[in-house]
Order: sequence, then structure tokens, then C-alpha cells
Amino acid sequence: MNAPVWAGTRQGILSCLALAAFWLAFAGDSLAASLWDRFSTPEVHGFLEVRAGCRTQPDPYEKEASVLETRLQAEVSTRTSWAQFKYKGDIWYDGVLEQARYDTREAWMFLRPADFLDIKLGRQVLTWGTGDLVFLNDLFPKDWQSFFIGRDAEYLKAPCGSVKVSLFFDFLNADFVFTPLFASDRFITGQYVSYWNGALGRLAGNESELDFDKPDQWVTDAEYAARLYRTVGAYELALYGYLGFWKNPGGIAASGEYIFPRLRVYGVSARGPMAGGIGNIELAYYDSIEDQDGRDPNINNSEMRYLVGFAREICRDFNGSVQYYVEQLLRYQDYRATFEGDHPRDELRHVLTLQLTKLLMNQNLELSLAGYWSPSDHDAYLRPKILYKWTDHIRQEVGANIFLGQRDDTMFGQYKADTNIYMALRYSF
Repeated sequence: MNAPVWAGTRQGILSCLALAAFWLAFAGDSLAASLWDRFSTPEVHGFLEVRAGCRTQPDPYEKEASVLETRLQAEVSTRTSWAQFKYKGDIWYDGVLEQARYDTREAWMFLRPADFLDIKLGRQVLTWGTGDLVFLNDLFPKDWQSFFIGRDAEYLKAPCGSVKVSLFFDFLNADFVFTPLFASDRFITGQYVSYWNGALGRLAGNESELDFDKPDQWVTDAEYAARLYRTVGAYELALYGYLGFWKNPGGIAASGEYIFPRLRVYGVSARGPMAGGIGNIELAYYDSIEDQDGRDPNINNSEMRYLVGFAREICRDFNGSVQYYVEQLLRYQDYRATFEGDHPRDELRHVLTLQLTKLLMNQNLELSLAGYWSPSDHDAYLRPKILYKWTDHIRQEVGANIFLGQRDDTMFGQYKADTNIYMALRYSF
């Protein structure tokens, strides 16, 4: 069995064994003896999918194929009178890397020991915040690499092994998440997508994959996240907190390796009805613990991030949303005074987003567009998609990832050569 499959399989086995050990600790001999009688009939779902895509122009640093895979996903869930269990895993052959791969997306147990208390532990996909494909206070791992090469949007949110505790009261609700081992984003490394390499001063790809050192000590390199929220009238208000690390490489060590400096995040959001639709506002302060004065050119400065958005139904079966997002680099003068490269960041980065979705033919045909445009970076990213459901079990999808930009060192401009079209056929069961 090759290394990627074995590593992923081992991950899934360990997750399942951990859940089983936790169950046995509470079950006792009598419950264990009647295991199958006490569990509901397992529900099994999943899909088999073939997905292929190619670049629309030559990229000297990557293969012509952007995505080429056959994927099987299996999902099994069951419950007892005191708990729920779920497993979801993917195994696929990756034609770009020419190897079989495996990923456990979910392997968790859910408990409700009291009416006001929920506990969910194991490998799970987590999210919160008000943004539409824009994340400020959601510091759970993302997989932009999968998103950019044309995998299903489900894979944008990556899993992590965590314990989530939720408390519910009349005056306030709270979520607390403990992740004992840092789970970074699945960021661009050059493996599938070429990128701007500041150290080389040029674009790079699979011949110069990003060299990084990720925190890997259990508990010592843990993450902590919290959300306090309540509804006031028709509006949901929330406070957020996070303690961990920058989710993408946020610094460079003396050795030249990219590193993940420590990070604290504090945020707030509000969401509710406005002008016939739903409006939202969200703020986040990114406190770069290892460079609070902004004088270390090798570590990210602290930032403020701002988001306002509005979504509504434009007409029947036609929905749209717009957002305005700003990143502000704090202590900018100190940053510029110590920056020695040729491509400094701007103090403010502005991004406008547009999401449109239209359903046709008895909602069997879906036309959608996700768009990002940065007037400060002079770049853009468009993700059009057409999805058709042939039957309840079979669907076909055609889409594209289009990157535009004037410079090679901006967020979307660096991916111009990675513009691609893709198609997929899925059978669900």
C-alpha cells in the first residue's frame, strides 16, 4: 500500500479506535455484549465520481491536467439512545499525482448529556461566521487548493480532529472547540497549482514546492476557538475568539523554511433582515503574537479584517449576494521601514464578491457564479458552474476557475496560468 493511502487509512483507523475506546469506557460489559441490539440500523450513503479538468493555457511549472480523479465516498451513521455516530471517508485515484489517496472527512461521536449541553468529539468539519466564501472569524481549516482545481465546493472546508462543546441557555449560547493538534489550511504548495514564491522572486510549481515547518506537537501546538451568540429580535449577534497559529504560512525562519507564527483573533458579527433580504457585518482583529510591534519583516504583522454583505432572492429561483471585504495591515509604516523585497503589501486590500444562483427546469438545472474582484490588487477570480441532475442519483457538472490579474505577486494574479475548465459525473447512493 503506498504511503499516502496508508497514512490516510491509519488516520481513519485511529479515529475509529479512539471513538470505540471512548464508548467502551462508558459502556460496560452488559452494554458491549448487546452492542448490535442497541444500535439503530446503519444508514449508508455515498457516491462514485469521475472528475477531469485541464488548464486553458500552458503552465511551465505544472501538468496540463488540473484535476483527474476517480473518487468513492462512503458515509455510515447510526445511533443509540445516548449517542450518535458518523463516519465519512473518501478514497480516490489521483491522476495528477499518479497515486491512490484516502481522507477521513468525518469520524465522530455526538452526545447530549443534558438539555443544555452537546458534545461532539472526533474528526469533523467545523464552520461559523457570516461570510459567503469569505472567512474572518472562521479559523477552521480550508482547502483552497481543492477549490481552485475544480473539486466540489464541499471540499473547501477541510476536516480536523476536535472536541466541540455547545451550551444553550435562555440568555446566551456558546460553542467551544479544542483541537489538540494544529490543523493548518491545505494551502497552495506548488503540488497542483503554481504560485508566487517570494524567496525566488518568481512563479514556482511542482519543481519548487513550498518548504515549510508546521507545528506538530500534540497539546503543545493545540488550537482553541470560542463563539458566544444570541438572538436579539430578528438579529443574531456573536462574539468570537481564537488562539493558535496563522492557518497559512505567516513567516520565514532563518533556515528559509516557511513557518506558522502564533496568532490570536478576536471578532464580532451581526446578521439579520434588511431591505427585503439578509444583511451581515463582521469584524476580526488578527493579533500576530510574535510580531506585535510590526518590526520583524519575516513574520506577518497584525491585521484588521472587515466584511459587510447583503443577500436576497432576486426573483423566483434566483438568488444573489454581494460582499465588500477589507484587509488592513496594521503598523504599516514599521512594516515598510523593514521590508527589503521588491513587492511590498498594500496597507489596505479591497475585495468585492458576487454570488449568483439560478435554478431552472424544475430545479434540476443549476447555473451559478462565484466572483471575486480586488480593485486594489487589480485581479479577479471567477468560478462559473453548470450542474444538471439527470435523475435522483446521477448528476453532471461543468465549470471553470478563471484567474485574472496584472501582476504575478497578487492573490489571484499569481494563478493566471492555473485557469482551468473541468467536468464531473457523479452517481449517488
